[in-house]
Amino acid sequence: MPTVTTCRVLCVDDNRDAASSLAYLLGVVGYEARACFDGPSALAEAAEFRPHVCMLDINMPEMDGYELARRLRGLLGQPLLVAVTAVTGADFERRATEAGFDRWFTKPANPLDLIATLPRDDAPAI
Repeated sequence: MPTVTTCRVLCVDDNRDAASSLAYLLGVVGYEARACFDGPSALAEAAEFRPHVCMLDINMPEMDGYELARRLRGLLGQPLLVAVTAVTGADFERRATEAGFDRWFTKPANPLDLIATLPRDDAPAI
């Protein structure tokens, strides 16, 4: 039986299978998680869902993960922002830091590593 947590996680990736699978997995282990497939829908969902954590792809059409991260910071304040992306390198790390990402993982990311970054009810609030 999963441990119940009040932590809400928004998973955003233009690869629908990736976003949906991650949200499903997080739900199985006790998080409240939702999937979105582009930046504009993620902003609309975030306004209603009020996630504590946002896991974002970087290379998405219409609005990339950097811009989405900046907008989510403006909308939500200080959510934990985690990039889950195939983008790597010093330029990525600089841009991710400037956009407000707290952590990042290279695809394919180990799901256990992703889960380990998330707060639990018995951990300090973010």
